[in-house]
Amino acid sequence: MAPALSGTLGASSVAALRPCAARRAPSAASSVAPRGSGAARCPRGVRWEAEKSRGRLVRVRCDAAVTEKPAGEEAAEEKFEYQAEVSRLMDLIVHSLYSHKEVFLRELVSNASDALDKLRFLGVTDSSLLADGGELEIRIKPDPDAGTITITDTGVGMTKDELKDCLGTIAQSGTSKFLKALKENQDLGSDNGLIGQFGVGFYSAFLVAEKVVVSTKSPKSDKQYVWEAVADSSSYVIKEETDPEKMLTRGTQITLFLRPDDKYEFADPSRIQGLVKNYSQFVSFPIYTWQEKSRTVEVEEDEEPKEGEEATEGEKQKKKKTITEKYWDWELANETKPIWMRNPKEIEKSEYNEFYKKTFNEFLDPLAHTHFTTEGEVEFRSVLYIPGMAPLSNEEIMNPKTKNIRLYVKRVFISDDFDGELFPRYLSFVKGVVDSNDLPLNVSREILQESRIVRIMRKRLVRKTFDMIEEIAEKEDKEDYKKFWESFGKFIKLGCIEDTGNHKRLAPLLRFHSSKNEGDTISLDKYVENMPESQKAIYYIATDSLQSAKTAPFLEKLVQKDIEVLYLIEPIDEVAIQNLQTYKEKKFVDISKEDLELGDEEEENKETKQEFTLLCDWVKQQLGDKVAKVQISKRLSSSPCVLVSGKFGWSANMERLMKAQTLGDTSSLEFMRGRRIFEINPDHPIIKDLNAACKNEPESTEAKRAVELLYEAALISSGYTPESPAELGGKIYEMMAIALGGRWGRSDTEEAEATTTGEASAEADSSEGTETEVIEPSEVRPESDPWRD
Repeated sequence: MAPALSGTLGASSVAALRPCAARRAPSAASSVAPRGSGAARCPRGVRWEAEKSRGRLVRVRCDAAVTEKPAGEEAAEEKFEYQAEVSRLMDLIVHSLYSHKEVFLRELVSNASDALDKLRFLGVTDSSLLADGGELEIRIKPDPDAGTITITDTGVGMTKDELKDCLGTIAQSGTSKFLKALKENQDLGSDNGLIGQFGVGFYSAFLVAEKVVVSTKSPKSDKQYVWEAVADSSSYVIKEETDPEKMLTRGTQITLFLRPDDKYEFADPSRIQGLVKNYSQFVSFPIYTWQEKSRTVEVEEDEEPKEGEEATEGEKQKKKKTITEKYWDWELANETKPIWMRNPKEIEKSEYNEFYKKTFNEFLDPLAHTHFTTEGEVEFRSVLYIPGMAPLSNEEIMNPKTKNIRLYVKRVFISDDFDGELFPRYLSFVKGVVDSNDLPLNVSREILQESRIVRIMRKRLVRKTFDMIEEIAEKEDKEDYKKFWESFGKFIKLGCIEDTGNHKRLAPLLRFHSSKNEGDTISLDKYVENMPESQKAIYYIATDSLQSAKTAPFLEKLVQKDIEVLYLIEPIDEVAIQNLQTYKEKKFVDISKEDLELGDEEEENKETKQEFTLLCDWVKQQLGDKVAKVQISKRLSSSPCVLVSGKFGWSANMERLMKAQTLGDTSSLEFMRGRRIFEINPDHPIIKDLNAACKNEPESTEAKRAVELLYEAALISSGYTPESPAELGGKIYEMMAIALGGRWGRSDTEEAEATTTGEASAEADSSEGTETEVIEPSEVRPESDPWRD
């Protein structure tokens, strides 16, 4: 029964809704339902019900009924199979599945490795399968002249039916079927070394080949068959091999006839060697490639007789000469073994270092390494390294796509192009390999899909990296961590900004210079350990250099009280500390900002405050909007004044950094710049003199100029940039002239002569200016002119 339509309508509206039976009734009520029944049925299965309510409103209900079929009677149904246009499907696989043509070799070598693995499994129960087939190996022979690549394995091979089933059926994975059979047979168990899973890797051969010929011989059959197909075709040919010279003892031989555009690149033996080393370096079977080699041989040649001498045939001497001879031979391409597959207890440190240098083309030993296996929800093996030095190229710093992590699936290289999937950006300097058997890859096996398993892997890799760094920091020999911090300290500070979840592990790794450790760095743990009980905060100052931090006026009172202050001298330091906010329940406090509390402050002398209140107001009046207020300082002891920033605005260091940004927004500078507070030291002679001036002669020009100069000097000493450096320089020169005038006994006569000379030179300049003579350059050049042709 379909859902009912109901509603409350006026009597005049009901007539418009009347069905067939309603048109025969004279009234609205009877048009909805016959008298005495309250319901009416139409021939087409529409049922109307009406109920009269107060006034002229009628409640109408309509039920649209569907005629029910008798029990046992069902509609006939048909089942259809999905169809595919084979040529279009092949075109998608070849041209849309893979990002790089070079992966064809990875896929074909993986197939050959699976064939060898299958034969090894089957040979456990039937040793006759391994007879007369030679070693389990893979050989790759490029032919630049013919434009072909031949890949041969001594694996399990295929029968005619298996050729049709595996190569003739797209997305039919023979490896997947073999694994399923192994799991059903409990005696053999399951294998984690087989690589294939999608059934489309073979067709990647058409990325570079216009024709593919597969010749295969199975130990189960006495006949050898040839499978042949061309690109952009929807059919293939299978025939029996009859040429005795092309007979195989066992296994499969794939010959790729390269396209003209790809012939010169992929038929090059050195190119094939490089691809094998990159993608299939750690395949468990030996891979040989056909390479050109050279050797030195000794040959004999006849020695010519000297002039005037004739030698008979028997007297001719034989002279030996060494020459370089070129020849072609097989060369093992995957000699490096996957060290992560071995037990860490059996591996020496020198082996880890050698593996690191070969895999990542490094010349220095790593600072540290970790080798671990993770089991449980996700299983993978990994070896991670901390390099011995920072990247030489600035482009590699803070770059998440550094290609430092090589991802393998069952020892086959998949990718090293990640954008933060396995490691966060601040740990991009870590190098290593990760190998897993069940990673969520896309069909092309090039892209790591985002999933819960990937997030779990990332979390465990980051945790192991922190463990490795902490081991370096806890060593008795601090030189290793000093090298690490010099090379990668910026990365750790970046982590404090980007990874709030790992602050507890990042903060103990930080190192800074301090007022008590200027030559060396100190950890936050050591700082907190050295704090007196009365100190409630961790104090720091951010500047552009270590020297400016040491001489900053903000430090004066803290140094007197023996309070240690951290020096943040790198641009990233202040932002990193502000993101940490606290460490071990101790707040970070910037000593260059207002409201500095030192914990054990003495009560202010009320008389001193009252005495200098008038001066503060007078100085504020002179400076105007340049400062928010003027107050007595609690942090100065030897400097006359200092300019501190507001509690919630940028510090002087941050303001300097933001102005230097190439793409910075200048409109936000005024908004984010903190208010400036001018603090004065009442014990300084200059401040005492100004205090007397404001009381005795507040309109003194010299006093006002002194206030301006004092503000400009405080601006520089506090880390700010003066708005007009030239104007500041003029004020300084003027003050120097007043201070130095006549100090060393310059006579009045010398002053008069200097004045006269100055006036005369000025008149000469003016007269010369009125009669300007233009002198044309001479065309004649002397002989000594070095620029003469």
